[in-house]
Amino acid sequence: MWDSAVTCNLYLMRAIIFDYGEVLCHRDDSAYQNLLAITGLDSPAFESIYWRDRHQYDLGLFDGPGFWQRFAAHAGRVFTPAELEALVAADIRMWIQTDPVMLAWVDALQKAGLRTAILSNMVPEVLHAMLHRPDFAWLRGFTHLTWSCELHIAKPDPAIYRLTCDHLSVAPAECLFLDDKPENIRAAEALGIQALLFTTPEQLRHDLAAHNWLQDVPQPGKPGARPDGNDLLTAVL
Repeated sequence: MWDSAVTCNLYLMRAIIFDYGEVLCHRDDSAYQNLLAITGLDSPAFESIYWRDRHQYDLGLFDGPGFWQRFAAHAGRVFTPAELEALVAADIRMWIQTDPVMLAWVDALQKAGLRTAILSNMVPEVLHAMLHRPDFAWLRGFTHLTWSCELHIAKPDPAIYRLTCDHLSVAPAECLFLDDKPENIRAAEALGIQALLFTTPEQLRHDLAAHNWLQDVPQPGKPGARPDGNDLLTAVL
């Protein structure tokens, strides 16, 4: 059992837990436009249907073609096998455009000795693509990787946060969690995890300073930091 009396401060913070989508990566607009073209929908209609069954997809309850068949049923469309294949491929492309500023910060934190994890609601096809791409070798630098589709548990279920803390061998109060969705932040905070709603590296840097968190390590997107992460500690200290 974790000691609920433990409080998180600069000296006790031992691990940083990152969401993946819209934190370590940005949606690729060209892939998004491709999805709109194939489905024949405008952006508001597409978004309302895209997220309807996404949580179940994140849980690994069905595969990519199954997800897009459900999408078709909601949209009143019928997709050919070729269109289903193209939709899965475009969906993968949409989620593999990483943010070099955030990856540089991850690298700096790891070099500073902090434990790092990814806690992501992730679908099987995107995960498979990431794990087989040489430009995703940076994943090996994390202490632990938590993917919802492998566990059949997804945020904001408290169990997936606890599991991540266990694999990091830290108490919840010793972690900082970053996510772009308020409901996931609230779930983390309910467990005693310190959490920040992520929007941009610049806003993150401001929020860290406001809380006086991690001020003795390189800051995200700080002027002078190299976006490829090489020699980052020297560049920003």
